[in-house]
Amino acid sequence: MLRRAGVVLVAPALFFIAIDSYNRHLVTAAHAESGVNSPSVGSGVAGPPTALGTLRATLPMLEPRSGHSATLLPNGKVLIAGGMRRNQDFYNTAELYDPATGEFASTGSMAVATVGNAAVLLKSGKVLVLGGWVKGDTTDLAEFYNPATGKFENAGHMTMKRGRAEVALLANGDVLITGGQEHDGPGGMDTAELYHAANGTFEAIAPMHFGRIAHTMTVLSDGRVLIAGGMSEKDGAVRIAEIYDPSTKTFTTTGQMLTARIKHCSGVLPDGRVLIAGGSIDGGWTHQLASAEIYDPKSGTFTAAASLSDARFKLPYQPAALPGGRLLFAGGSKTLDVYDPASGKFLAVSDQLPDVRHYMEETRLADGSVLLTGGYPDNDQATAAAWIYKP
Repeated sequence: MLRRAGVVLVAPALFFIAIDSYNRHLVTAAHAESGVNSPSVGSGVAGPPTALGTLRATLPMLEPRSGHSATLLPNGKVLIAGGMRRNQDFYNTAELYDPATGEFASTGSMAVATVGNAAVLLKSGKVLVLGGWVKGDTTDLAEFYNPATGKFENAGHMTMKRGRAEVALLANGDVLITGGQEHDGPGGMDTAELYHAANGTFEAIAPMHFGRIAHTMTVLSDGRVLIAGGMSEKDGAVRIAEIYDPSTKTFTTTGQMLTARIKHCSGVLPDGRVLIAGGSIDGGWTHQLASAEIYDPKSGTFTAAASLSDARFKLPYQPAALPGGRLLFAGGSKTLDVYDPASGKFLAVSDQLPDVRHYMEETRLADGSVLLTGGYPDNDQATAAAWIYKP
């Protein structure tokens, strides 16, 4: 048990949420709370360059959520699954966002209520939802969401229980699953497994070199996967990155990051390099990072990049890809930053979120705009609010 700003905080360690009484958000209240801030001009405070694009509030979700998953479906809708209202108040419900109407509608329910579940769109068009924290524990349960029926179906069990594991869809249709926690604790596991979509089975594979939770996995242009950052049960914050090779089913170490990062964000640039930004040195509130760095797969090294407009952590683990190879970094701050690979700089969007949003989700829509959903601010209350960013 920890205390921050006079509020009692409890596990899971990656989702500190106040256990104060919670007043349920009404739809009208959530919509009002989702209002967008437009900083006044001529304040005398010099800020970063402004990026093109606008942010506007859309209708809220049906439930306040943080730590949920948000997956773009082949039909253009977005599946929102799981998450939590507050600590130990988790959801098994799901909802669909329809860009055509701008509304959220309820859809099937999962077998268990989870937060920190992983989700990935398979080549079949179904969404594989894996693990997460359940009340007082984690789960190994896997489920499919079937867009054709609007229902969840049993997909078996992973080889072990995992809360906040990371997943990556491989070129052959398999899913790589790494790290996470089997039980609440200070760091993550080194174990890994594959989901074989062809036969619906899970296979334990050789472990990573370091345990990890709150790390990132980024699929490289050659099909390999970069694993970066995170917290280890034995080694603390991990600076050494690893590469997973699907041809050998093994992990090898690669370059060392310039800064240890936990709860950060990483995305692929047009030239195949990987941009890694934000996070926290130790996963805590007082050591958040504005810095960024770039991994070069050809040399296996990290170099410094321009910084975000402010320090932030508890980000979505992948930025949304924008036209021109730009990347949108949202969450952990009121400010949205767009990384421009042509200039090598982060550009701040003029419109801002009404408050900081931790563990919100960002999902690129079929028209190139980005849906931002949920999260919680520094007062640790999840929101149902949602926004649309248009480049």
